[in-house]
Amino acid sequence: MNCEYFEAGRCRSCALIETPYDAQLRDKQLRCSELLPSVADAAWLPPVQSADRDFRNKAKLVVGGVAGGVTLGILGPDGQGVDLRDCLIQSPGIRRVIPKLAEFLEATGLEPYDVPARRGELKFVHITEAPSGELMLRFVVRTEQALARLRRGLGELRAAVPRAAVISVNLLPEHKAVLEGEREEMLHGSSLSMQLGEIALHLQPQSFFQTNTPVARALYAQAAEWVRGVDPGSLWDLYCGVGGFALHCAAMGTGSEREVLGVELSEAAVLSARRSAREAGIAARFEVADATEFALGAAPEAIPDLAIVNPPRRGIGVELAAWLERSDGVHDVIYSSCNPESLARDLAAMPSFQVREARVFDMFPHTTHLEVAVWLARAT
Repeated sequence: MNCEYFEAGRCRSCALIETPYDAQLRDKQLRCSELLPSVADAAWLPPVQSADRDFRNKAKLVVGGVAGGVTLGILGPDGQGVDLRDCLIQSPGIRRVIPKLAEFLEATGLEPYDVPARRGELKFVHITEAPSGELMLRFVVRTEQALARLRRGLGELRAAVPRAAVISVNLLPEHKAVLEGEREEMLHGSSLSMQLGEIALHLQPQSFFQTNTPVARALYAQAAEWVRGVDPGSLWDLYCGVGGFALHCAAMGTGSEREVLGVELSEAAVLSARRSAREAGIAARFEVADATEFALGAAPEAIPDLAIVNPPRRGIGVELAAWLERSDGVHDVIYSSCNPESLARDLAAMPSFQVREARVFDMFPHTTHLEVAVWLARAT
């Protein structure tokens, strides 16, 4: 794919964009194979490919420039904004709305945040697009003054972006290298519905969801296929987020309904998962808890037949890996990882499990990042 921003040296985020896509995918598969030598060659399923453009369902845009003349994109090496409103990896729906958001922000007269000078108001705009084309818009600002100004302009914003189902303002008063603060003020709507087949996942402003919707569908489908093959009577989805794995894997077991429990630290995500379960008629339960603490505190009779883990980049860690290793009741584990290095460390701490199948999911074309999922079965 030819990218004018990359060729001009304005943005190097897609570091592999000049590498043919087939070669990118081959290198990712090779990297995983080398990091996970215990996975037999025959256990690797063909990698799940992505489109090479129009694949990102979420844009996290830095607001730069000056009041009345904003840029939406990234920060350059000098700390000034670089406008990337025509970035080709964003979904077409996101690309179409960025100029309208720029016009709206320019009309507010609010000053973009100047990182080197540590002054200004507008920090980021986050845009998420659902399969339906509906949008979630989030504005990250520094002060109450900016919040009040955006609130006053809500009517104009909704008229300019009628597909905005959710609009919120996040306050980040501190000078920090983070994308959002703790406080979120809702201006319109409450959640964005991500319809994935028969299941709708409901995203609130601070919810996590994979940035590549078609590849996310393939990931959930693969996990559900592995679960159907095992047909466990009970299943835990640890780090469940808004319930994607749990809900897709909650099909009927042989002769009785499978017991499915999701565990997630975010209360808002758990509420969303419960709503999705109700709407889909799925008898899954969801609890607010730390995944490791929940597992370590579980009674022996509550241990599931199968556990799904989808941790952050750091992996599940020593304690949870050790718990899975010694919990004889857990016969199978499905581990979805965005970091093959931490996955390799965790698998080394679980020698009683053998990889039955593994698969690379290319969530992030043109970068070295990837998702890899493995199905582990306890050796007999």
